Formats: sequence, C-alpha cells, structure tokens
Amino acid sequence: MAQLTIQQAFDLASQHHEAGRLAEAEQLYRQILAREPEHADAMHNLGVIAYQVGRRDIAVGLIRGAIAHKPNFSEAHNNLGNLLRDNGRLDEAIAACRRAIALKPDYADAHFNLGNALKDRGQLDEAITAYRQAIVLNPNWPEAYSNLGNALKDSERLDDAVAAYRKALVLNPGFAEAHNNLGNALREKGQVDEAIAACRQAIALNSSAAEPRNNLGNALRDKGQLDEAIAAQRQAVRLDPAKARLNSNLVYTLHFHPAYDARAIAAENHRWNYQHVQPLETLVQPHSNDRDPDRRLRIGYVSPDFRDHCQSLFTIPLLSHHDHGAFEIFCYSSARQPDDFTARITGYADHWREARSLDDRALCDLIRADGIDILVDLTMHMADGRLPVFARKPAPVQVTWLAYPGSTGLTAIDYRLSDPYLDPPNLDPSSPHPPRLDESVYSEETIRLPDTFWCYDPLDCRNIPVNSLPALDSGRITFGCLNNFCKINDAVLALWAKVLGQVQGSRLIMLTHEGSHRQRTVDRLGQEGIAPERIEFVSPRPRRAYMELYHRIDIGLDSFPYNGHTTSLDSFWMGIPVVTLVGSRAVSRAGWCQLSKLGLTELAAQTADQFVSLAVDLANDLPRLGSLRETLRQRIEQSPLMDAPKFARSIESAYRRMWHDWCGKAWAQGRSQY
Repeated sequence: MAQLTIQQAFDLASQHHEAGRLAEAEQLYRQILAREPEHADAMHNLGVIAYQVGRRDIAVGLIRGAIAHKPNFSEAHNNLGNLLRDNGRLDEAIAACRRAIALKPDYADAHFNLGNALKDRGQLDEAITAYRQAIVLNPNWPEAYSNLGNALKDSERLDDAVAAYRKALVLNPGFAEAHNNLGNALREKGQVDEAIAACRQAIALNSSAAEPRNNLGNALRDKGQLDEAIAAQRQAVRLDPAKARLNSNLVYTLHFHPAYDARAIAAENHRWNYQHVQPLETLVQPHSNDRDPDRRLRIGYVSPDFRDHCQSLFTIPLLSHHDHGAFEIFCYSSARQPDDFTARITGYADHWREARSLDDRALCDLIRADGIDILVDLTMHMADGRLPVFARKPAPVQVTWLAYPGSTGLTAIDYRLSDPYLDPPNLDPSSPHPPRLDESVYSEETIRLPDTFWCYDPLDCRNIPVNSLPALDSGRITFGCLNNFCKINDAVLALWAKVLGQVQGSRLIMLTHEGSHRQRTVDRLGQEGIAPERIEFVSPRPRRAYMELYHRIDIGLDSFPYNGHTTSLDSFWMGIPVVTLVGSRAVSRAGWCQLSKLGLTELAAQTADQFVSLAVDLANDLPRLGSLRETLRQRIEQSPLMDAPKFARSIESAYRRMWHDWCGKAWAQGRSQY
C-alpha cells in the first residue's frame, strides 16, 4: 500500500472485490481509510463486504458514513435501501431507494430494489410501477420480470403475472425461480397440470431448491394425488427444515389422507413444534399483563383471511357481536389484497393492525406493545398462517380456532376450541356417536363450546332463493359434492359409486378445476360401473355463482375422512341435505356436528354400508326430499349454527375462563418466588 497511490490501491481493492477475494479487498479498503478517513467509495465498498459476510449492522453504519461524506452517492443510497429492507426497515428502505432514483433517474437497479421494498410493504400497485420502470430502463432483465410477476400475482392479476413470468423465461429459459413462480400462478389460476409441469421444470433446473417441491406438493394435493403430494412436501422439508411454512403445508396435507390417523398427524405436529417452537422458547419473555380476572380483556385475532374468503362467513358473525364493553378487539391482518370484506371487518375491531409486511419478530413485538391478553390464531397450518409468531408467546394466553378442527401441535398455544360433537366428552358405548376422541393427540387443552364450533352467515348470498327440487323437473336424482377436490379419494369415490349404482339414472356433480384428474376420476368411477355421462364436473367460480350451483343438486354426498365444513353449511342454506359418514378424527365429525344442530342426525352414517343405505333411501323419497328443501333454510336460521349473539357469548365465556386460569397460575407462580 505504501508504494501505491490511493487511487491505485482502490482500483486493486475493487479488482479483488469483484473476483470474490473479500479478505484482500477489505484489507486494502481499510488501509485507504486509514490514510483518507473520508474516502466515501472505500467506506461504501467496505460496507458492501460487511453485508456480503452477514454483518448487516456494521454494513448500515459504513454505508451511512459514506453517504455522510458524499450525499449524492446514488449507489450508496441504493445499497442502503437493500440493507434496510433485509433488516425489515421498509419505510427507510423505500426512502433510500427513492433518494437513489432522485439522484439518478435512469438507475434501473434502484427502481428494481424500490419495487422489492414496496412489495414487502404491501404497496403492490406502486411496486408494479417500480418494476415496470426498471424494465423500461433494462428490457432484458429476467429477474425484474419475475419479481413483477410476483407483485401482479399478489394483486390477483394472474393473467398478467403469468405473462410476466413467461417473458422472464423467454429471456432466460434456465431461470429456475421463474419456472417455480409460474407454477404458483398457474395453480392459482386452476391450471394444475401446467402448474405441476412448471414446478417439475424448476426442480430439474435446481434439484436442491425446496420451494418448487413444496409448490409441486400443493398442486398435487389440489388434484387429489395425496401420496405424491406428501412425498414432494417431505422432500421440501428435508431440503429446508428451518422454513416453518413448508413444514406447515406437509402437516395440513396429512389431514386429507385416509391413511393418516390422529396419532400420525399428532406425531408430525410434534416434529413441527420441535423444529420451530422449541428453539424459540428461550426468547419468551415474562408477561406483565394486569392480573385482574374480571377487567376488560384485550383479544387479538391473527389472520391472513380478513377478506373475501370463506373464513369471513364465520369471523364476521363473531366479530360483529362481541361485547366491546368487556372485550377490546384487535385484528392483525396479513391479507394479501384487502377488499370490501376487509373494510367491513375493520369496522368490527377496536384496533386494526396491518401485519403482512411485518416479520415474525416485529409482529410479536407489536402484539406485546398492544398488551394483548388472549391471542387467537385463526389459520393453524393453512396458507399464510403466522404460527411462528405464536411460538414466541407474545400474549400470556394463546388459543386456536376456526381454520379446521384439530391441533397446531404448538406447546406455546394453550387452548383449542371445539364442541361436544367434534370431541365427544362421554365414553358411553351406547351413545349414538363413537367414544370420545383421544385428547392426547392435541398439544393444546380442549375447551368445548356448548353448542357448535361454527357460527355461519351466508353474508352477501342471503338473498339467493331456495328453488324447487331439481328432480321434479329432471326426473332423476342429482347428487353433488362441491367440496375442495383434495377431499375426494378412492374410498370416497368407491362409496359414492355404490350410491349411484343403486339409484337408477342418478347423476353426480363435483367441483374442481380442469385437468387430468377429471378423467382419472371418471375412469375410477367407471371401474365401479358408473358411465361417464353420469358424471359432471364444474369449475370453481365467484361465491354467488358457486351458491347457485346448489340449485341443480338434490342431495349432498359428504367426503371423508375430511368432511365438508363450509360447503355443507352452504348446502343447508340452499336447502340441500347432506349425507355424512362419521369418522374418528375431529375433521371427520363436522357433518355429525352440523346435522345434530339441525335435528337431522338420521343422515349421519356410522358405517360405509349405512352411508349408502341412507343416501339411497333419501333419493327414493321425493316427498321427504321436497320437505327438507323447503324447511332446511329455516332450520339452520333457527339453530345455533346461525345464532351469532349466543355464539359470541360462548366464545367470550371461554376467553374469560382461560383468563381466570392464567390469573390463578400467575398469582401462584408469583407467590412461589417469595
């Protein structure tokens, strides 16, 4: 260095840096700064090296120092934006990128990085604009097209997203991440075969990547190919065991497979807890909440589905009937694209928190700062859930409800809500339902709501009328199942085929996207003697059009082991009775619960043969079918399934019981310290 000028030393350091010889570059940058402490370029590049080796806080300080000495240093502002984004400081990141652009308007990288920060912040329209500007400045940038596609997909502009991904792949056919992103968008469009092909191509290009295998598993699950879906998701977890979301997808898929009983699912939940909860236990801080057992409680609801989503059919009845004098309601929303339902739900909360752009630690800190007493998970292992937040125990009492009747497996969640039908409390062998489920499969303590796990409201579909029995006009019985197709397995199809075989001329309607699984289903039913012309598939559609499909159905046939939940309630609202098979898992007992509340337990079968008999007898009794169609809406309206005020009081009573228990435990623990 002594024999080199500062410029020569900087040029040599830059060569080392570009070649990846970071130690040599760092040594030279430091020597330059020793001789010229205000050398902004050396300070900036030293900050870049700190970032490259994971010393982010040091990197931020160095790059800020470079900017202090050279305020118009556009590259430094841009890199500072990247650093701040990685640290979750999105507002500062956006400001830094905008400053870089102000200094250099044609700076494509800064527009691209601004798009990344805006997307993370949930400002999707602005992110799309930033990506498009980056592409204007650099039209041959596949990464910009791929990230543009991600923002478009999150904005639910799926056709535009697919076009962006395809453009990225024209520019770089070997771009594995773009193939994977394309697969995701195609799956959301319902093009599951094409989605699977895209994911497989991503895997072929990068066999060590976990995301394409996870997304492949999701697409295979949509087609009902559960063995293949589970295998792909297990591979994803092996490749990236630290990513909780991948592990959650595996856990959720197991619920649909008839070969996995409650104990097998509990074992997978236990593994999730071991991998993703236990390492965080040392970070859990004591809770200083006021231990007054009867004060106004702060309740926090965490969900990505405060939007046009089936969960709103249940959250709105509850949230709109809370006693705000006794309970202060906080909603932590991670909704991708807020909509009219979001606005409606916002009105039922005392406090609304946008949480999508917050990482788990930041959301945990916000919940603690809000002083939440009872934190409620509404998603479990379903898409976009925030279980890693619950793992950090930001509230003294934590409970899970609604997503599906089951368990999260998290030792950090104290309670799960259920009811006496999903989890029967007695062991009387003469009872009309099987003995109580083994509660050791749940990590949480079970609290049974007195009537029902669900309280339903059809919301914007209240005014759709119930029509007359379709069989009276068509001269034949039309069976139907509009459940998610991943619930339809070979055992279900075999049982349905027996029903169809004994009801002459009957037809079956199923809801699913187009794809090869439709023909596979026709072939499977054909093996049981059911002609293809008796099977009809309908594609998913907006909710009102979906509800109108029930006008074509006489009798609903339930799936198993995962019963219909929302779809059965929709069916009852539209006047269609559903024949169910009661199983041994909580998700297998939804039909029993709902029929019990309607006074129609005679439609709940305990065996496969009884299921066939019940469905056939109902099909052969048109007067009874007609009567049920005329009265089912009134039955459900007058039942606990739609008594929102009573349901809200039941939930609140459960919350108060949980709080009393915690206050007692906290008091006892406090005394034990003296």
